[in-house]
Amino acid sequence: MRGFGAIVARDVTLAFRAGGGAVQAVMFFALTIVIFALASGPDREQLAKIASPVLWTAASLAAMLSFDRLFQDDYEDGSLDVLIESADPLALTVIAKALAHWLSTLLPLAAAAPVLALLLNLPGEAYGPLVLSLLVGTPALSMLGALASALTLALRRASILMVVLTVPLMTPVVIFGVGAAQAGAEGDPQFTPALMILAAISLFACVFAPLAAAAAIRFNTD
Repeated sequence: MRGFGAIVARDVTLAFRAGGGAVQAVMFFALTIVIFALASGPDREQLAKIASPVLWTAASLAAMLSFDRLFQDDYEDGSLDVLIESADPLALTVIAKALAHWLSTLLPLAAAAPVLALLLNLPGEAYGPLVLSLLVGTPALSMLGALASALTLALRRASILMVVLTVPLMTPVVIFGVGAAQAGAEGDPQFTPALMILAAISLFACVFAPLAAAAAIRFNTD
């Protein structure tokens, strides 16, 4: 577990340094929301209705920006070979990398969402369900990003391929994330079931994605 914590601490530190992906992801998220709010016109009532889908979509797109950094840098400098040799099991290392990505990229996005929601006229009662849905659903995005990064590890300039791989996998997360956020804002009894399905997707991704990503890493590095 000491090695697990060391990987998480190292990746989080690197993510916030100059050139890391964390700051760029938050800036992209903020700029997307600002541009959308300015382009949508003065109809604040209509803007409030689509605030949750816009925030969830922007967060998903921002997360994609840093997926290629999950393993590519370690692969290029040779440190991934050390991790493969020392990791037992390798899936635990994948979980550590994905956790570091979530802590450095998606957790700041969830924290920034309520502030940016002001630009979209999100009702006050919708803030709690929105943040809760992001906290429950975004771990799945990091895990799926780790899987896509592992699958494209040996390919150069694979950003487009990574998007093609991740978008279909991320779609259910976004659908149920938006559904939970909107149901919670409206006091709909479907909020709890939608949130539970979202949690189930994240749990499934946390089990399946590390195993598949570990197999892909070994295949691409043999």
